[in-house]
Amino acid sequence: MTVMSETVARPFEQPAAVRSQVTVPLRFPDGFTATAEIMTFHGLADGKEHLLLALGKWERTLLDQGPEGTAPLVRLHSECLTGDAFGSERCDCGPQLREAVEEIAAVGGFLLYMRQEGRGIGLYSKLDAYALQDTGLDTYEANVALGRGEDERDYSAAAQMLGALGAARIRLLTNNPDKVGQLTALGVDVSEQVPTGVHVSAANHRYLAAKRSHTAHTIDLPAEILPREILPAETLPAVIIPSHDELLARVDALIPGCGTVPRKPRRSAAFRKPPWLN
Repeated sequence: MTVMSETVARPFEQPAAVRSQVTVPLRFPDGFTATAEIMTFHGLADGKEHLLLALGKWERTLLDQGPEGTAPLVRLHSECLTGDAFGSERCDCGPQLREAVEEIAAVGGFLLYMRQEGRGIGLYSKLDAYALQDTGLDTYEANVALGRGEDERDYSAAAQMLGALGAARIRLLTNNPDKVGQLTALGVDVSEQVPTGVHVSAANHRYLAAKRSHTAHTIDLPAEILPREILPAETLPAVIIPSHDELLARVDALIPGCGTVPRKPRRSAAFRKPPWLN
C-alpha cells in the first residue's frame, strides 16, 4: 500500500489543464452502450497519457457538488490489458471497468483510466508476476519477488485531472482504501466510498482473497471459496518454462515446417547493412 507524504503538493498547487475532448460511443461485449466525453491533459505529474471519461450528466454533478448536493461518482481504473481487452479471468479488472461505466453513466461522473499496468510495475513485469503466482505466491508476494513494490501506483495525476475539471468533492467507486487515502492526502474531498461488485471466478478467487486480507479491500467473498485462500504452495503444480528450441519443436509437431527456423535469404553484393543493425 502506498503511503503518502504530508508534504505532497495539492493538485491545485500543480494544476493540469484539459488539452482535448472528444465524444466516443462505447459498446461492451454484452451489448451495453454508453457515450463518453474523453479528455486528455497537459501537465500531469508523471507525464503519462492518462484519460478521463466523463459519463452521464457529469456537468450537472459538478454544479451540485456542494455540501447539499450529490458529488460526482468517480472511478480510478488502473489499466489492465489482459483483463480490459482480452477478458482475462485472473483478475476482476474487466468486469469492474464494465460495471463502473454503467454505474457512473447512470448518475453522472468520471472514470479515470490510469496508465498504471500491473499496479504500476508494467505489463511484462505483471506477466512475470503471474508466472510466480502459479508457483504459489500471491499477487503481492510475486511483485516483491521481482524486486518491485507491492503496489507502485501513485494517484497524483488523478487528483490533477479532477482538479482541472473543478471536481473538488467526489464519491469514489472503489473497494481499495489506498485510493481514498491518497486522494484525500492530495486535497480531494472523498465524501463517500461506494463499493464495487464482487466479480469472483475460479481463476481469480485467490487474487481477490489476497487483496482483502493483505490490503484491506472491502470484498465480501462467498464462503464456499474461502478454504482455497490458504491452499499451500507445495500443492500447486510447478511452472516449467520451455526453451526456445522446445517451443519450435512443439509448433513443428502441430504444423510441420512452421517451427523450422527459415534460412536467411542471400543478399546482393550491393547491400550494405546499416551500422545500427550490427
